[in-house]
Amino acid sequence: MSWNVIGSTGAEEREQALFAECSEHVPALLAYVCRMLGGDRHRAEDIVQETLLRCWRKYNSGEEMLRPWLFTVARNLVIDGHRKKLVRPQEVDGAAWLEQEACELDHIERMLSAVVVSEALKALSPIHQGVLHETYYLGRTVEEAAKALGIPVGTVKSRIFYALRSLRLALQERGAIPVGSDVATAHTMRHRPSSSA
Repeated sequence: MSWNVIGSTGAEEREQALFAECSEHVPALLAYVCRMLGGDRHRAEDIVQETLLRCWRKYNSGEEMLRPWLFTVARNLVIDGHRKKLVRPQEVDGAAWLEQEACELDHIERMLSAVVVSEALKALSPIHQGVLHETYYLGRTVEEAAKALGIPVGTVKSRIFYALRSLRLALQERGAIPVGSDVATAHTMRHRPSSSA
């Protein structure tokens, strides 16, 4: 990539000297700006080009050394660019839109699944609803559920088995899972039963 100072005709001695001196510092300046921008080379090139343009218009060799002047101007341009981004609305590219759309679709899918499961749970008997509520939704172990329900541990395990089988049938009737599917209904619930179930 060749770096030219915009407006340079090379006609005057000052222009030629400034162009030669700027050319020496461009690789280091580009690397510096690239680091400040987290590796965004395209933005870094824009900043360096703007720095060279300002150098061409404003730099006075009698007042300051060129290299520190270039680095200071470039740093200030990066800071100004960052500040401008903070005050204007966030830019949205195609990828961000797709991620947002996928997130919204996922949320809608979860809501619909929750409605279907809720309706299927209503089709279960109260004792089956109770045992699933204790173990899956409240996250209790079989022993804790047995104590809360006032029934033996073996009865809780049996009710969980039959409740899940009934729930699977209710979900199949609603088209939520394919008929004859071996898909465990536990995947449609929020919590898994304890390992002793």
